[in-house]
Amino acid sequence: MSTPIIEIRDVSKRYDEGPPALADLSLTVEPGEALAVLGPSGSGKSTLLNMIAGLDRPTEGGVTVAGVRVDELSEAASARFRRERVGMVFQFFNLLDDLTVLDNVLLPAQLLGAGRAAARARAAELLDYLGIDRHSGAYPGRLSGGERQRVAVARALMNRPALLLADEPTGALDTASGAEVRELLTELHADGQTILLVTHDLALADSCASRTIELVDGRLARDERAVTR
Repeated sequence: MSTPIIEIRDVSKRYDEGPPALADLSLTVEPGEALAVLGPSGSGKSTLLNMIAGLDRPTEGGVTVAGVRVDELSEAASARFRRERVGMVFQFFNLLDDLTVLDNVLLPAQLLGAGRAAARARAAELLDYLGIDRHSGAYPGRLSGGERQRVAVARALMNRPALLLADEPTGALDTASGAEVRELLTELHADGQTILLVTHDLALADSCASRTIELVDGRLARDERAVTR
């Protein structure tokens, strides 16, 4: 039996005296799953994502990602863990506009101290795989939204992460670009990438996810697996 990529055990998170952002949540994600996290605003989706990324810590409970208790890491160790094991894709791309596409994609490998030749070969492989190799010397501001999100995905995959986290990856895109990103994430999942995505895009969840959960008031309200097509 495979070791889960994500294990969340009895996690609660409180920020003040009000209702908890997460309440006694337990969740396991297996390698190769594509999990969509749905729920209304304030349901705890972003808190859950931040816990898994090691950007926030639970008030109670434990969070294990790729065999590491991320809630017990120091800030420096948490940052290194993200660079090594977790890729992150954001709604607004978070690309550096003064770097070329290639240099944006190379950045995570440079931060880990990877060899230049191996990093450039990996970046070229990703740009080709994602269909944006012709833009390697361009700056992000000259690309469409869909193309910029593909660059962001390439950057997130640069260090071969065990887990890809996507936070509203189609939220800032037009209809056509959103459809491109849905297709891309579906392809990545089919190729074996473990993905957790937070989204309001039901079309994305339906097309990409092998499993969907819904959070309501910080609690797990629904957990469904997709019907095998």
